[in-house]
Amino acid sequence: MKIFRTKSIEQSLADTEEPEYKLAKTLSAFDLTVFGVGIIVGAGIFTLTGRAANQVAGPAVVLSFLLAALCCGLAALCYAEFASSVPVSGSAYTFSYASMGELVAWIIGWDLILELLLAAAVVAQGWSAYLGVLLGHVGITLPAQYSYGGAVDVPAVLLALFLGALVSLGIKESMRVETVLVGIKVAIVLFVVVAGIGLINPSNYTPFIPAPVPSEGAHSTMTQPLVQALFGLQPAAFGVGGILAGAALVFFAYLGFDVVATAAEETRNPQRDLPRGIIGSLLIATVLYCAVAVVVTGMVRYDQLEPSASLAQAFAHHGKGWMAILISAGAVVGLFTVVLTMIIGCSRLVFAMCRDNLLPMGLATIHPQHRTPTKIIAILTVVIALLAGLTPIGMLEEMVNIGTLSAFILVSIGIPVMRRTHPDLERPFKVPFSPVLPILSAVICIGLTLNLAVETWLRFLVWLALGIAVYFGYGYRHSRLATGRALSPDVEEAVAADRRKS
Repeated sequence: MKIFRTKSIEQSLADTEEPEYKLAKTLSAFDLTVFGVGIIVGAGIFTLTGRAANQVAGPAVVLSFLLAALCCGLAALCYAEFASSVPVSGSAYTFSYASMGELVAWIIGWDLILELLLAAAVVAQGWSAYLGVLLGHVGITLPAQYSYGGAVDVPAVLLALFLGALVSLGIKESMRVETVLVGIKVAIVLFVVVAGIGLINPSNYTPFIPAPVPSEGAHSTMTQPLVQALFGLQPAAFGVGGILAGAALVFFAYLGFDVVATAAEETRNPQRDLPRGIIGSLLIATVLYCAVAVVVTGMVRYDQLEPSASLAQAFAHHGKGWMAILISAGAVVGLFTVVLTMIIGCSRLVFAMCRDNLLPMGLATIHPQHRTPTKIIAILTVVIALLAGLTPIGMLEEMVNIGTLSAFILVSIGIPVMRRTHPDLERPFKVPFSPVLPILSAVICIGLTLNLAVETWLRFLVWLALGIAVYFGYGYRHSRLATGRALSPDVEEAVAADRRKS
């Protein structure tokens, strides 16, 4: 049962004070909220709203956003309790290491690496698409072979490399840039909503929930949702099933509030500010998403919406070409902040796993001046750049969703587990009505995973199998809990105590 050995909360907190591994504590509740809004508000507004409305949900896509927000809201409460109680880098990985053991923690960490790497690559591709649109409005055309959809997406690669360099300079420097850009992004979104209200045609909301029709994947087992394949249901778009499928699709838009928890170790007052940042950023994003969904589907009938760049195309449909330029500029700014935050979150997660020696500890060293894990950032930046530049469009989104949902499920289950195993732990924030709400969160997340495609599940299982192989090939034998290895001689006794407990 050594695979279920747990790392004590006391040891996790002690690790954060080790000089060679200590991150700079500079973030406030406002910074965390900006951090969350910066990553959440982007893909859903600029790339997913029109696609979900056009292909699966119709005007009822607003219900898809609300359902996805409910799922994320329940999970956010669980994250807030964990983050305020265990303010350590690693987010769900760290929480699970303390509550459910090493193997579960590894699986969550492995899944979150999948989420953050692929999400950064997907959004970098979306940024490249909007950059092409924006440049086209001013008469500049990028070579098709080396732009969005070409053999190599050079703009996406350059974006990843530039943001990796920025993140290496320090969390506060990154947040200064992000605060300015998030402000611009939110202002543009609000302006778009206000401007779009005057162009709404109420007849476009009828039917609000279109009748179900066979989906394009009706004859392909691999592309239909798992629940339909398991129970022999006819694959269909629209109707109630379309709302659920839409929720599984736009769930991608809400990714980010969980990444706020990865900044726990760099927060000045994590017990107070982390719950505020996590929940506050999710609420702001939900309001903006629903407002844009209502406006866009009111401006253009759902079956005439462009699946890509739908927001800009909706205004172009009404002869407001200048608005299309503004929206494209907003998307370029907005998606820039999403990729920036993804790189920060992924680097902190991998840093926590390396510090525990589940991945090589030598990578976890901190730059003496910038106080950032520069080795890890460099490696992740190269991987993201390669994925963004070379991966075919549309292959990554659902993989991001299933990686995130699996983490949400385990974090939700972890709340009642921690309440039982650590009843005396100080909890500045508590999930109300536990264990009912955490269990409900897990059930909803499981339901959303069942609406993902069969091929997504198969790819996920391959990724999971690879992760298990890496764990037993390296992490199981080399983890600090297995070897008693300390970050420094001063904590050797604490690590030894952890080994005895496990």
